[in-house]
Amino acid sequence: MNDAATDIGVVIVGAGFGGLAMAIELRRAGIEDFVVLEKASDLGGVWRENTYPGAGCDVPSPLYSFSFAHNARWPRRYAGQAAIHAYLARTAREYGVIDHIRFDVEVTGAEFDDHRRTWLVHTDDASRWHARVFVPAPGQLSRPAYPRIPGTETFRGPSFHSAQWRHDVPLRGRRVAVIGTGASAVQFVPHVQADATRLTVFQRSPPYILPKRDHSYDRWPHRAFGRVSALQTLDRFGFWLYTEFAQQCLARWQWLAPVFRTQARRQLRKSVPDPTLREKLTPDYALGCKRVLFSNDYLPALTRRNVDVVTTPITEITANGVRTDDGVEHEVDVIIYGTGFASLDMLAPMKITGSAAQSLATTWHTGARAYLGMAVPGFPNMFLLYGPNTNLGGGSVVYMLESQARYIRQAVRYLFDNRASSDVDPAAERRWDTEIQQRLEKSVWTRCRSWYRNAHGRVVSIWPGRTHEYRRRTKRFDVENYRIDHDRAPLEQVPAS
Repeated sequence: MNDAATDIGVVIVGAGFGGLAMAIELRRAGIEDFVVLEKASDLGGVWRENTYPGAGCDVPSPLYSFSFAHNARWPRRYAGQAAIHAYLARTAREYGVIDHIRFDVEVTGAEFDDHRRTWLVHTDDASRWHARVFVPAPGQLSRPAYPRIPGTETFRGPSFHSAQWRHDVPLRGRRVAVIGTGASAVQFVPHVQADATRLTVFQRSPPYILPKRDHSYDRWPHRAFGRVSALQTLDRFGFWLYTEFAQQCLARWQWLAPVFRTQARRQLRKSVPDPTLREKLTPDYALGCKRVLFSNDYLPALTRRNVDVVTTPITEITANGVRTDDGVEHEVDVIIYGTGFASLDMLAPMKITGSAAQSLATTWHTGARAYLGMAVPGFPNMFLLYGPNTNLGGGSVVYMLESQARYIRQAVRYLFDNRASSDVDPAAERRWDTEIQQRLEKSVWTRCRSWYRNAHGRVVSIWPGRTHEYRRRTKRFDVENYRIDHDRAPLEQVPAS
């Protein structure tokens, strides 16, 4: 075991969209004293992990990308997993951050040293890092969530989560159960239906589904975007305006929700002629309270002869299949869990300890919270990417990540240039959290149970405003809302601005 720790300016955890945004932002500012620790052998985050059939994004490609790295050759308006992963790899290479990434290194924990005013970051390979600034960016959708159903270990056939797709398990000619009808299931179910002899979809609550206005980009858009970059900027701007409108409808303009609900009901009527099945697939909660999904083929797939939609609650998994509350055992050969991610347990399973040995898990025992979604009192020089209340009900989280990366880059520059450490003022964090939670109370996201809310009723993931507002409020590192402590230990310097 190596007892020595490597001194570094910034440790970034994760090489997904957030970690790469941070790394690129630092390099563009001339800051090279950083490392990205990635637990996998490749970059990409969710776009590396989720390789299930049909995996893709429900935000238009021109918007679901970095503003400084347009891609003139997206294959479709809504890009698939492979195209997004390739875009991230290419962008990381072009901006020179690959050499800063340490692959196959999982961060297990980090603790703040009150004397040195640095973070000691621990990894699974026994390496350790003394970091001036600690930036966790593992994402909210990085850990698959399995349902707590008795008997899951007794099933004799293959079973797996959609985020850990077993490509070695053939589905053609087999009886398949899909548990869960969230965003991933809506994408892979049509592909499974086409292969399976029998597909049984177990649904707890139906999602609202809107048409996905997708199309391929042929050589003409590619040629136009390549020659006139302003056209792609205009294309991106148009999508951004629409998503800002959608986000505002969910947050404040709920009187406009019937416009979207009408679209969803029209899509349902058009796709599902059978009234009994259509009733099963009709949501009974406010549109937007849970994630609104986009698909043209999910609802038609459920109408096929080889598909059953079961809404009776599951009581157990048996050796041969799935038993429901009515006593029926649904025999299947394969079980696929489309049950989402452990999004509410942010930063787990990392064990993070701040100043005076306080545990982040204890600090967040009623739910994650952070000033601007980035800074937690008592955890100096730690800034989160994609932290509490920075997710979106509508829009591109990449836009939010860019805002956070710019803010954190300014913080890094300030702390390094002034040989200081910062701890956000608890009063500032309380004012921020009170404002956010009060605004959320007036939004659609408090009207039902969803993965946006925790067991205490707090909405811990969603941002209640427009992305432009967040960009404005994170425009500069507001040092007046932090308690600054000038370090006592010798510090490395970074290049001047």
